[in-house]
Order: sequence, then C-alpha cells, then structure tokens
Amino acid sequence: MALQPWRKGEIIKIDDHTHNTKRFWIRVPELDSFDFVPGQFVTLDLPIHEKSNKRWRSYSIASWPDGTNVFELLIVHAQGGLGTTYLFSEVVVGSELTFRGAQGVFTLPEKAEKDIFLICTGTGIAPFRSMVHYAYLHQQSIKNIHLVFGCRKKEDLLYHEELKELEQKLPHFHYHPTLSREHWSGAYGYVHSIYEELCKEKQDALFFLCGWKHMIDEAKNRIVEMGYDKKAIHLELYG
Repeated sequence: MALQPWRKGEIIKIDDHTHNTKRFWIRVPELDSFDFVPGQFVTLDLPIHEKSNKRWRSYSIASWPDGTNVFELLIVHAQGGLGTTYLFSEVVVGSELTFRGAQGVFTLPEKAEKDIFLICTGTGIAPFRSMVHYAYLHQQSIKNIHLVFGCRKKEDLLYHEELKELEQKLPHFHYHPTLSREHWSGAYGYVHSIYEELCKEKQDALFFLCGWKHMIDEAKNRIVEMGYDKKAIHLELYG
C-alpha cells in the first residue's frame, strides 16, 4: 500500500467525551471528500520532538466515510505522554495539524457469512464504531456483528448511548459492554468471558481485536484454545 502524502488538517470542533478522552473533528481543506475504509488510521506529525519518527502518533478514525472532508478522532490522555499532552493542552478549535493517511488493512470483509466479533478495550472502540455504522448504512452483507467493549467504570464508557440506540435500530448488531471495576446494571468482568459465552456453540466466526497488548495477547490465546484458526483473528495494537 502506497504511503499517503502529508496534508494539513484544521480542528473545527473538540468535545470532552469523558473525564480523560476528547473527540477531535478535523477538516481537510484541500480535499472535497476525505475518503477512507472504516478501520483505517491516520498518523499525526506533532511538534513534540526534533526527530520526525518521535513526533508521529497514529490514531484510528472514529467516524465513517460520509462524503465530506471531515473526520473524527477519539483520543485518551496518556499520563506523561508527549503526544496526547500536546493535543489536550495546546490544540484548540482553529489549530492546524499535519497528518498522513488514511492507511491500514484492519478492515471488515465486504461480505461475511460468519459472525463477526469486534473485541476492544478503551479507545480501541474507535475503529469499530466506524465499521458498524458504515456496515449498516451501506447494508453490507454481514451475518451478525457483536461489539464486546470492556472498560473499568461506567464513566469510562465511550459512545455508550449512541451504541445502545444503534442496537435497537439494527437487528443484527449486538452491543456487549462490560465493566471490570464497578458493578452496574450490565455485565461485570473482562471481555473474555463475554465472547467465550457467545461462541460456546463454536459457530463460524471472525475476530477483530483492538486495544492494549495484554488484552490482545490473552484474547488471541483464548480464541485459539476455543478451537478457532489463527487466520480468523485480526488485530490492531494500541500503545
């Protein structure tokens, strides 16, 4: 895949989504339409270091292609992280960012006669939000999509009300949030018990994993132990 050119993007809106995450809407003035495939990412070149490779930070696109030149990023503030500290403290509406993309192959198949499991923690939900909205807006031929989303507390849930509403509208989309540090009306614990229960009949399935390395490593092992082929597992590692 050829590298995309570096472009300029303008911040047109910022939203404090949770206590430690922000949503950034970026407009690309030189393009009429910013085209990408749901699941892809962009790389930002931030003025935080003299060496270029130490300035680059990649983030999955949280929105879906809609024919405009605007896309959305969902970013968590990593304590001590130079990139997110700059984005949270220096970037305002009207700021200009240099970016490259979209890039990446972490994307859904056009058709799938198998159940699809999107398993994530934290801001790993970003590419899956893009995928789910796009799949159903364009009526992609996909059997069932299960979004299994894990975080610590209810205050950490991202796009929660939106995804609950989407589940009511779309009969083949199933939203499974779970909390590991707080009891609530929904599931309690880690993501692994959720997909293991959903896959107890060993139906044909594809697995997409997005989040921190520890979760992804454990999920890969568990999915293989359940009897699925490694080729059925696709991943996007954060951090």
